[in-house]
Parts: sequence; C-alpha cells; structure tokens
Amino acid sequence: MQQDELKTLFEKNNALLTGHFKLSSGLHSDTYFQSALILQYPKEAGFLAHELTKKVKENNITVDVVVSPAMGGVIIGYEMARVLGVRAIFTERVDGSVLLRRGFSVKENEKVLIVEDVITTGLSTREVIDSLKPLGAKIVAVASLVDRSAGKVNFGVPNFSLLSLEVKSYKEEECLMCKQGSIALKPGSRK
Repeated sequence: MQQDELKTLFEKNNALLTGHFKLSSGLHSDTYFQSALILQYPKEAGFLAHELTKKVKENNITVDVVVSPAMGGVIIGYEMARVLGVRAIFTERVDGSVLLRRGFSVKENEKVLIVEDVITTGLSTREVIDSLKPLGAKIVAVASLVDRSAGKVNFGVPNFSLLSLEVKSYKEEECLMCKQGSIALKPGSRK
C-alpha cells in the first residue's frame, strides 16, 4: 500500500485530524492520528494488519507473541497476531508503570513483536520493551500503523510502519498555536 493511499484511508475514516492537539507524549502538534476511528471497522483493521504483517514476513522475522500497549495498540496487535497465527497480549499502565496483567506472561527467549498504532517519540514502545526484557523476552521487531518520526526513533530492532512521515511536534512552551491563544485538544492521553 502506498503512503498516499494509507493517508487517504485515514482521512476517509476521520482518523487523521488537523487542528491543535496535545499528544499523549505531552508534545503539541497540528496533526493527530486517531487510529481507533479506522480500527473500529474489522474489514479495515484486518486489511491494515495484513499489510503491516507483510513487512514483518518479508524480513524473515519469526514471532511467538505480539505485545501491544493498551489502549492504542490492542486492536491492531490482535489483528496482526491473528494473521501471524500467534498469541496477542497487551501491557497496561498501573501507577505509572507499564506491565503485563490479567495473567498474561512471556516465556524466556520468547520472540516478541511489539505492535503500536502510532509512534511519535517512542516512549510507550520503549516502556513496553523495558517491561518485557527483565522477563527474558526477546524483542525481535516493532511495528506500527503510523510512524510520526519518519523513522528517526530507534528501538535497537527492526522497525516497520505502513505510514512513515515527519509530523512536527512542539514542547508546550514552544508551541506557536499556544502563543496565538489556541487551546490544545487532548484526544488521547496517558496522563
């Protein structure tokens, strides 16, 4: 799938928004990807999962389990696990820490694919990786629908996305929209 086609698909499903937003990272941006609005449609979610899974398979990466951060990565992670024929589990934030709950676990040397909906700074993904390494998991790759950093975030493993573009993000004190009196909307937040 071409970058323009994916962008159009997001726009068609009102999952690509423009305005003034406060991202879950705390940064501000004039562009927001609300992946839940496209992933609410099983046909679209399945299609996106197949497209993203192709990238993993083309690189001969073997996966035992898909792990996603709640909430954004859960649906696409589940769909990718279904395509790969492996388990799908997710981490949750509890008292500021990211961890596996609900009886989920990973085994020593189990090959883990981390799946996110959108990567901006990579913080959520790094927190998932950091929560799994002490358990003995082997992180083999990261996959996301959208990489807002245009590939600049490095996780130390292969990183795949369907849509990779540089979307400007600003610290609140440097945000021109704030300086003009605009109030940032918070469509998704970890805080």
